Amino acid sequence: MADMIKVKLVRSFVGRPDKQRRICASLGLHKMNRVKELPDNAAIRGQINKVCHLVSVVD
Repeated sequence: MADMIKVKLVRSFVGRPDKQRRICASLGLHKMNRVKELPDNAAIRGQINKVCHLVSVVD
């Protein structure tokens, strides 16, 4: 399971720019406190980096 990463939406994207909303949606995070398991690759890491103030990586 080393190739998977769990991401949790911890802050709302209400009032955030549309680009950040679309990034959260592409990660599959639509509601607060939801956890999504995603493949651990450079594309996903880059998206998480763009919205790092809204999400957290869960171990």
